[in-house]
Amino acid sequence: MKFDARLSSEGSSALATGSISRWAEEIGVAGLWAGENKHDAFLPLAVAAEYTSRIQLGTAVAIAFSRSPMVTAQLAWDLQRRSRGRFLLGLGTQVKPHVLRRFSMPWDRPVARLRDYVCALRAIWHSFQSGEPLNYAGRFYRHNLLPPVFNPGPLDHPHIPVAIAGVSPALISLAGEMCDGLHVHPFHTPAYIRSVVLPEVGKGAASAGRAAAEVELSTSTFVITGDSGEERERQRAAVKSRIAFYASTPAYRVVLNVHGWDAISEKLHAMSRQGRWDEMSDCVTDEMVSAFAVEADPGDVGAALRERYDGLVDRVALFEFMLPGERDDFWRELARECRDQPQEAAT
Repeated sequence: MKFDARLSSEGSSALATGSISRWAEEIGVAGLWAGENKHDAFLPLAVAAEYTSRIQLGTAVAIAFSRSPMVTAQLAWDLQRRSRGRFLLGLGTQVKPHVLRRFSMPWDRPVARLRDYVCALRAIWHSFQSGEPLNYAGRFYRHNLLPPVFNPGPLDHPHIPVAIAGVSPALISLAGEMCDGLHVHPFHTPAYIRSVVLPEVGKGAASAGRAAAEVELSTSTFVITGDSGEERERQRAAVKSRIAFYASTPAYRVVLNVHGWDAISEKLHAMSRQGRWDEMSDCVTDEMVSAFAVEADPGDVGAALRERYDGLVDRVALFEFMLPGERDDFWRELARECRDQPQEAAT
């Protein structure tokens, strides 16, 4: 199982981002993922590429619908060149209110639009690499102008793996149909992966005549650990708050439905609309915490991750950011425990 880490750009200088990246590579982390909440997902990876030589670098995830395919294609192409073939493009749709009201971009038929988006990316990259005229006409996107002066030219490693994030069966099936990978949302349980994710990836792959094993499954997970009871309680409170936040979102209800927690989902959604954020954690039960999080002593986290995810996903990261100087021995041992371990195929 590949052990990855999440790269934070919160308040970090380029030097700090570079130091984190170099240290992650030194201790044997397989990949670094940059997300897109408060900050851009691509910029820290450009820095990381200059400070590393082996580790994979990816977005988990960049918001697709906030950018045109051409913008994303250029960013990915530049990062693939800068990293010398180590870039992984992870895309997400976000949810309707954010696309419409935060990004002021169109939202309609997101699954069909994302399919068109990925096809457009690949058509643009083909023109970048081959120099052939760009003439893509899809359902939502059209790209038919690329004069030589605007073509960045070919790469030594032109294949850029594309993964998408998905919670709903339709998006997960789309990953199986046409993508190199799927980012399983951190708001997940093993039961949800078994009953929804793996069957839908298989269904999508079969529809395209592919093997499900061609789709790499990645995720990050909530972990509760620590050397003291006080430290664990702080982490437990943070995990419960995050679970409550995600559980209040209707788009993620499919995960709760697997466990019959529909009523809790509806209650949390109502509380969020009333602005009762501080009270929502009280609705998260111990059973829910056990389903959504790994809880173990620091030295046992690696074994707990393997027990939970072997045969379910191909690569895993902790939901928290990895920062040198904070629990260095823990991170080093965790990377050692997780890397190069035998794993059954995620099917």
